[in-house]
Amino acid sequence: MLKEIYKYREMIYSLVRKDLRGRYKGSVLGFMWTFVNPLLQLLVYNFVFSTILKVQIDKFYLYLFIGLIPWIFFSAALTGGSVSIISQKDLVKKIYFPREVVPISYVTSSFVNMLLSFVVVFAVVIISGVKLSVWGLMCLPAIMLVEYFLCLGIALITSSVTVYFRDLEHILGIVAMAWMYATPICYPESYVPEKYKSLYHLNPMTSIVEAYRAVLYEGTVPKMMTLIESVALGIFFLFIGSFIFRRLNRRFAEEL
Repeated sequence: MLKEIYKYREMIYSLVRKDLRGRYKGSVLGFMWTFVNPLLQLLVYNFVFSTILKVQIDKFYLYLFIGLIPWIFFSAALTGGSVSIISQKDLVKKIYFPREVVPISYVTSSFVNMLLSFVVVFAVVIISGVKLSVWGLMCLPAIMLVEYFLCLGIALITSSVTVYFRDLEHILGIVAMAWMYATPICYPESYVPEKYKSLYHLNPMTSIVEAYRAVLYEGTVPKMMTLIESVALGIFFLFIGSFIFRRLNRRFAEEL
């Protein structure tokens, strides 16, 4: 499967480029929305959780921002990735290529978008005076790669199931909202009741967000258990996603 996908790497590159170019086509700010959108979300969440609900966290804007950017990427893979096959149905019905190419290209373009947003994250981190650890920064690419695998696995599952069950596209919008509040983005883990913590850590985004925060908020190396959890869950979802996609993609053309 990997050899076959590698043969179509130019097609993946072409689809990624097309998605990045067309994402904000026709808008006044254009590609600047890559930076403006997360900043506007930061302002809204920061106002709600620091002014109204008053979460007591030092440099809450930074704490929030570091969790928000990876979450936007994951949310895009969960919701937007679910319709990636349907949105390319003319391509799927007309020519042969490994169908995995479509969700891979969508997740990759969203990943590139997140990397560009991290330019703003690093600027905020530097302005905030956080002393970054060299060893921690060396862990950052690995954390990003694990999240990429997780998002790709999620997109492979949702995109293949949505072809047969179109209502899933709308259901996932609610799931994404609930999932966000089950992830420590707007609050610390200490707020979670002790009896729910074992269940809480089954959420794959929990360990990933904690790993990002260890590097960029605390200026340390992520805990070994946090890294092990994130890697294990990322690989698990990628494996399950690949398996489900391979089983369901045989009748895509008929269903579309």
